[in-house]
Amino acid sequence: MKNTFLAPLLSLLVAFPAFADPPATFAEAKVIAKQKVYFDQANSDLGELYCGCHWAWTGKSGGRIDAQSCGLQTRAQETRAKRTEWEHIVPAWTFGQQRQCWQDGGREHCVKDDPVFRAMEADLFNLYPSVGEVNGDRSNFNYGMAPGVAPQYGQCKTRVDFDHRTAEPRDEVKGLVARTTFYMFDRYNLSMSRQQQQLLMAWDKQFPVTTWERERNTRIAAIMGHDNPFVTRQRAWSLGYKPVGDGVVSPVPMRPTTQPKQDSSASKAAPGSIIGNRGSHVYHLPEGCPGYTQVGEKNRINFASEAEAVKAGYRKAGNCR
Repeated sequence: MKNTFLAPLLSLLVAFPAFADPPATFAEAKVIAKQKVYFDQANSDLGELYCGCHWAWTGKSGGRIDAQSCGLQTRAQETRAKRTEWEHIVPAWTFGQQRQCWQDGGREHCVKDDPVFRAMEADLFNLYPSVGEVNGDRSNFNYGMAPGVAPQYGQCKTRVDFDHRTAEPRDEVKGLVARTTFYMFDRYNLSMSRQQQQLLMAWDKQFPVTTWERERNTRIAAIMGHDNPFVTRQRAWSLGYKPVGDGVVSPVPMRPTTQPKQDSSASKAAPGSIIGNRGSHVYHLPEGCPGYTQVGEKNRINFASEAEAVKAGYRKAGNCR
């Protein structure tokens, strides 16, 4: 079996710093995922998530599926079957509906007003290229077993049980999706049913971490600032596991309306309210900087003012408004 992802690794390390800021939005995450995580995976042995298809990159983050590479046949949506889409392994609906913002106004409201939701939506560990039609059919269904469902996409082994709202991925990725799900529920303090826990624990045991999954973890950790501890085995999910919630952050603090207007060149903040990333030497302000809530704990350093951050060799994040 070819290790197609190892050859370009040295050039990747030269091209990108050891650490970079995590993506602040889903749109940004897709571009970064292409450039820094899956850049050499379009013709890999594993292929995309659900069918193992190869693809050709198009545009900033898109792709065109090579159906012959995996024996893919269209079920109903020809246009989506021809393209790659970025699948949230844990669907946005699953993590969104456990946030108050979703109850108040759905996904659009969460994107606008909830920094935790934005972090979840842009979390690179939860993204994977997939056949668009299968991604669409999977919808927000939980992963599960679909033994009574006949093949739906030619030789593609993933099956979607529309009646029971369940999707069973192919064996090659069952371990990966289990450990990704554990990560998301643990990091963002989500609630998982007993039945779902039992199934994913079985997949985790039956389908151990692969060489590519470890490499994927390394690449993403270099951007996010932390590992998936269920891949590195720093943590293990057991029935009734209590999520740590280390990705849950407080809302971005608002500046008091009575505060006098200041010149932007000398902007200050309360002590410790400016966050720097030790890996990238970029700092974020509590207002106007989407990455403020997304710096990993081990890379985080606080500054009392922008002047202090600059003096320490840090620069303001490029996506600050």
